[in-house]
Amino acid sequence: MANAKMPFSLLAFFCLLLQLFSIFHIGNAELEMNYYRESCPRAEEIIRQQVETLYYKHGNTAVSWLRNLFHDCVVKSCDASLLLETARGVESEQKSTRSFGMRNFKYVKVIKDALEKECPGTVSCADIVALSARDGIVMLKGPKIDMIKTGRRDSRGSYLSDVETLVPNHNDSLSSVLSNFNTIGIDVEATVALLGAHSVGRVHCVNLVHRLYPTIDPTLDPDYALYLKNRCPSPNPDPNAVLYSRNDRETPMVVDNMYYKNIMAHKGLLVIDDELATDPRTAPFVAKMAADNGYFHEQFSRGVRLLSETNPLTGDQGEIRKDCRYVNSN
Repeated sequence: MANAKMPFSLLAFFCLLLQLFSIFHIGNAELEMNYYRESCPRAEEIIRQQVETLYYKHGNTAVSWLRNLFHDCVVKSCDASLLLETARGVESEQKSTRSFGMRNFKYVKVIKDALEKECPGTVSCADIVALSARDGIVMLKGPKIDMIKTGRRDSRGSYLSDVETLVPNHNDSLSSVLSNFNTIGIDVEATVALLGAHSVGRVHCVNLVHRLYPTIDPTLDPDYALYLKNRCPSPNPDPNAVLYSRNDRETPMVVDNMYYKNIMAHKGLLVIDDELATDPRTAPFVAKMAADNGYFHEQFSRGVRLLSETNPLTGDQGEIRKDCRYVNSN
């Protein structure tokens, strides 16, 4: 009769294999829907409530949440590296010229504090970035995006030296922007939709005066160019002054397809706006989005989902910051 007991060496091998599998599995976990259903069941509700409260006190916070998602996720990973301040050996990404005009970082702490009160050390700052963007889009009358996964973890450092390369400049070429998005797995159609975020927010005069002075860019609608010159009366605006033009004069705080209608009428603020409407790679999508707000919302939702899942830290990678502004001290 065969020995029913497993030889010790074989048993030890299987135990080791099980441990290695466990380590691998935890360290390479994936994002999932409702990640906090057991550890912090009210997490997403709390974030939504805070986003709504902040919106009614400071309406522009909703735009900030959307911009945070873009600036965080295109730089290496959706890991809240953007939120880190310069401290404890970290150089903040907020110091980059690409972060010019970004604001409302202080209100992220309001959201984080509410979560820490409910579930200490549980909800990551990276998930706050993703979920606040989702809920901010709703406050801006954009689509309700249900399929935002969670389970991201926070970086232990920043990537300031990479920001200038990875975050598109206001006046980068369309080819450059399409290439950058393609690198992180976002196709042309979704990229065109994500650029529809230009339907909200504003552009500071320092980023558009080159289209107005010394001569007006001939691709601009002449009447619109005169309006822009009234908004930006000097070819050398003070970068510290709050001189800007809204991306969309008709519905400036609504995520809708008016942006595409405007750029087809040569009323875009940036060079890329004009290129988007005329380049054969993107013009068909622009025309379709201009004609169909539902189609734009559908593709915008898809783009946001793709963006929010860019190379996240999960499992035992990174950490859960206690304060989104600083890496943990221990």
